[in-house]
Amino acid sequence: MAEFDRMSAQTVGTQGRAAEIDQGLRAHMNSVYSYLAGGLAVAGGTAYSFGNIPALANMIWGSPLKWVVIFAPLALIFFIGARLNKMSVAGVQATYWVFTALMGVSLSAVFIRFANDPMVIVQAFLITSIAFLSLSLYGYTTKKDLSGWGSFLIMGVVGLILASIANIFIASSALAFGVSVIGVLIFAGLTAYDTQRIKNEYLYFAQAGGEGAAYLAKGAVMGALGLFLNFVNMFQFILSFMGGSE
Repeated sequence: MAEFDRMSAQTVGTQGRAAEIDQGLRAHMNSVYSYLAGGLAVAGGTAYSFGNIPALANMIWGSPLKWVVIFAPLALIFFIGARLNKMSVAGVQATYWVFTALMGVSLSAVFIRFANDPMVIVQAFLITSIAFLSLSLYGYTTKKDLSGWGSFLIMGVVGLILASIANIFIASSALAFGVSVIGVLIFAGLTAYDTQRIKNEYLYFAQAGGEGAAYLAKGAVMGALGLFLNFVNMFQFILSFMGGSE
């Protein structure tokens, strides 16, 4: 009887721990998506402001400041990657908001380019949102291990960057179309992959005590950063389809 009681207590304890982890996972993912939604709002509002106010647009795109706008987000990614372990949660959060604002300034070029047909931007955003949510849901719910996709997708991103740089000099419409197709597929895959990675990361660090909890507070921001980049890149490649020769 005592043995039965002990086993029952263990079972209840295990079930309670599983429920606690499941609840924590939902809270963690809600935090990730809240940061993501906030980042997209900041980027979208900044892009709209700088793209539709001539004085701001000229200040950026009509001066050497455009190079700062283009390269500053990349510099911030390297900075946060190198300093993550030494940064406070507040520091990581502040860097994330600065990054999304800078990305918004960069994306203002989209509003300038499609000033005569802003509905194209709206349509591309809606398509991207539906695709992103579907892919992220798949990454969260699938039982298939997507970890093997990581190296392949990163190699694809590197190839994509090299092809894009080459096309600056070649100016081939066929290559541009191919880059757009491959770009959508790569960032679609990264959306599912990163969502599952964020989920698995939580399940691992949730059992690491205080150190794990401290990392996860930063991990929610970093997870949102990865998903933010996937969304923005997918949006731009989809927009390139819909924008045609513009």
